[in-house]
Amino acid sequence: MSLPDRTTVLIVGAGPTGLAAALSLLHHGFHDFIIVDALSHGENISRAVVIHAATMEALDKIGCGDDIASQGVKATVFDIETRSAKLISPHINGLKAYTRHPYVLVITQNVTERTLETKLDSFGVTIHRPLKVTGLKCNAENPQLSDVTFEDGRVVTTKYVIGADGAHSLVRTMAGIGFSDPTSVEGEEDNNLAQMLLADVTFDHAKADDLLASTTLSERGFFLCFPLSHSFNESLAASDRAPIFERVYRIGCGLPSEEGEIPHSPPKEYIQNLVDRFGPSRLSSDPTVNPNSKPTCIKDVVWSSRFRNHASIADTTFARLGSGEPGAAEGGAILLIGDAAHIHSPAGGQGMNLGLRDAIFLGEALTKHIHASKTKPLSETDAILCEFAALRHARALEVIKLTKGILSVTGMKYRQRMWWWCPFDSATVRAWALWFFGSLPFVQRKLAWELSGLGRR
Repeated sequence: MSLPDRTTVLIVGAGPTGLAAALSLLHHGFHDFIIVDALSHGENISRAVVIHAATMEALDKIGCGDDIASQGVKATVFDIETRSAKLISPHINGLKAYTRHPYVLVITQNVTERTLETKLDSFGVTIHRPLKVTGLKCNAENPQLSDVTFEDGRVVTTKYVIGADGAHSLVRTMAGIGFSDPTSVEGEEDNNLAQMLLADVTFDHAKADDLLASTTLSERGFFLCFPLSHSFNESLAASDRAPIFERVYRIGCGLPSEEGEIPHSPPKEYIQNLVDRFGPSRLSSDPTVNPNSKPTCIKDVVWSSRFRNHASIADTTFARLGSGEPGAAEGGAILLIGDAAHIHSPAGGQGMNLGLRDAIFLGEALTKHIHASKTKPLSETDAILCEFAALRHARALEVIKLTKGILSVTGMKYRQRMWWWCPFDSATVRAWALWFFGSLPFVQRKLAWELSGLGRR
């Protein structure tokens, strides 16, 4: 299908967020949109791997919840531990009184994307690839329209541009919308999670019980490990990669800045060293340390990367082109969702959750605005999009606060004395506090509720 030169809505970005926005528009009976992406094909790496209950409920609204759930692993419990002992095991299934999804769904981003793309394809919608945006300006004949120029010279004129093009959003930049950390505090990034390694690996000689979902806290590090769904193996087999038959595990490790910079694509030996130093002893490759008296070693590295934990949020998620302000009477509408609107640490598995909910709720708000603007002036109808933008901005601030709070605990710098008057080191005090408070039922319920997102849809 050739690219039309005019449309009502142009969605820039066909990752999970852009796809969800398109499906939400279809769910609300609106079909006059185009979706484009700069890549020639969808992602085939894992990236974000967790979907929480509130997001599953949102996916239910657009008829995708069951399809997504069938592709993932439903985790109802995970362990928080030291390298040698379990501290607490929050039970997510305590949410069953509030949702039909009382679990954390472990599903890789590429599988989520593939599932949403298959759903969109069933409606006959074409994703136009590869099309990279290089220009964005007001239409010369009608200032309430925008002309979007692509790298190949083609131009699409549209009334609404949805920027779902990621953290380095060209739509956001060209619209002149600011992007910064809303709660930056000097020194807050100086912790054991200032930089992190993420990797998808397989293990040799590992017992299944040793590889259940867990988070390991140590004096100078943080480590997580949990199994990925077999749908990820299937997605790898469908790509150009050699098939992998063993279970693939996501591991993550925080590394203090004084340890030096993590390599760009960490190799197996580097990752194994971090597992041995910061992971649970049952995953150690040293048989004298491993309680099973035999080594557990990384067999293959499917994917590995590094990143720095930081947060930023767009000044607004709705503006008129040329104004940079919500509610302005002139200029085409610019809407930002997902990483184009906000980025934050993946602490707590929040990952793509907020972006998916942005996209799904935008479909309803945008459809209302389109219908209302047929009979009312923009000065009145823009209140619909301003309300949406204000709510999503508030939700993003809440998630940023949550993830920074988790980082402050899990990434705590080691101190020989927690306080000057305390004879115990910081890691010991933290472990005791987590063990005591984490054993209280209402604390477990509170933790599950906060992570689920059910209180901030």
